[in-house]
Amino acid sequence: MTFPSTRASSGLIALALAAACSSGKAPVSSNSNQASSDGKQPLAPICKPVKLGPLNGGQVTGSEISPAPASIGADVPATYFGPAPSSVNKKLVGPVLLLTAGTVDLDKGTITLPLYQGKLGPTGQSVWFILTDTDDKENADALGLNFSAKLAYAYAPGKKSTRTGTVANDGTITFDQGAVDFSPEHALVAGTPSPFPPASATPGSKGDADYSPLVKLSNAGGHTYNAPVIAFNVADDTLAGFCTNPPDYHLVHDKVVSICRGPGKTDNFTVTLALTNGFSFGRPVVYLSTEASDATVATLEGATFAPGLADIVVGRDDSAFSAIERLFAIANGPQNLSPGEVNPQRQGLNSAIADGHGPLNVLGGLPTLATDYSPIWDVNLGVWTADAIAKGYRSRVDEEFQILGLASRGFLTGPGGKPFGSSGAVVNCPIVKRLL
Repeated sequence: MTFPSTRASSGLIALALAAACSSGKAPVSSNSNQASSDGKQPLAPICKPVKLGPLNGGQVTGSEISPAPASIGADVPATYFGPAPSSVNKKLVGPVLLLTAGTVDLDKGTITLPLYQGKLGPTGQSVWFILTDTDDKENADALGLNFSAKLAYAYAPGKKSTRTGTVANDGTITFDQGAVDFSPEHALVAGTPSPFPPASATPGSKGDADYSPLVKLSNAGGHTYNAPVIAFNVADDTLAGFCTNPPDYHLVHDKVVSICRGPGKTDNFTVTLALTNGFSFGRPVVYLSTEASDATVATLEGATFAPGLADIVVGRDDSAFSAIERLFAIANGPQNLSPGEVNPQRQGLNSAIADGHGPLNVLGGLPTLATDYSPIWDVNLGVWTADAIAKGYRSRVDEEFQILGLASRGFLTGPGGKPFGSSGAVVNCPIVKRLL
């Protein structure tokens, strides 16, 4: 299932637009008095590209989702408190870096990861990619990647959901198929009278029909890795120039903040990428967002349009042989109603479009909290009903079963009053860190 045209399904388009604002986009300020879908709260229009970097286009993590110091209300300062329980057991409360291959800067809202160079077998063109997840438990531990058993089920013969590759003697990967074009001009034209659905949307990067970030390595145990492409067919000297100079987004992924060459060998590179924040089982988290199965969603999220991901079956969640986990977004949550306001209940797509601070999506299972983690997320969009809003029930939600309970009681539905469930869109969002 793909998203409808850009003139349809405003709730789903709002989801993608809000995600764009949350990960390196800033809202244009005109037309901000237009009403939201519930007729009560104003919306800002489209997002325009800005220099990527701090989480949520300039909002540092600590300003909204970071836990307060334990010393609040106590008679002693934080220096007298012991370490977080998670330092003893990662399953206990406290911060946990999950994607340990990277270095996280919460003040800037970024992660810095190794940037690998491979090649596309049929053409020999260079492929620059990161590694974030794998279904190989031992190698996940060794490389500091997220382990996801579900990735094994993303592959199906004759489908494009997972491409194939081989590991050479020097450790580089040769991908059998799947190229990415980063040259398109990212463009978004707001719709009228409301900015969403947009009149048109063009992603800043597009994979060909064979592209998926997932790769099954045929000579390495048949394991699957999540290997989002960051640049394609670009010389290493060109990439090294993005360490001190702004990246050229016609050559690299829109989430790139910088690419730097390290000492030693010429292929020793790191890439710094912008993060997005959200929640999982009541815990604040940060994660990457790199691909989407729909062109409009990819445009609005600053991600690569990866057509192959559309072959992944959605709607099955934690059933046997499912490759996906669920991500929950709220279309019309509480908003900041005036400039400078910090509403502690703020959340949702309308809010993200209006203030640029991100929708605060809710993720399902994560490592250390559950056994069903997958970086491939089936987007479930919830809309607060008019009845729930009138009764004062609308508030920030941060936990999967809380959301499912609200949906079961009729306070949340799908767009247009349809049953709550999968939107049909798939996004690749590797988890990076638990903040609590």
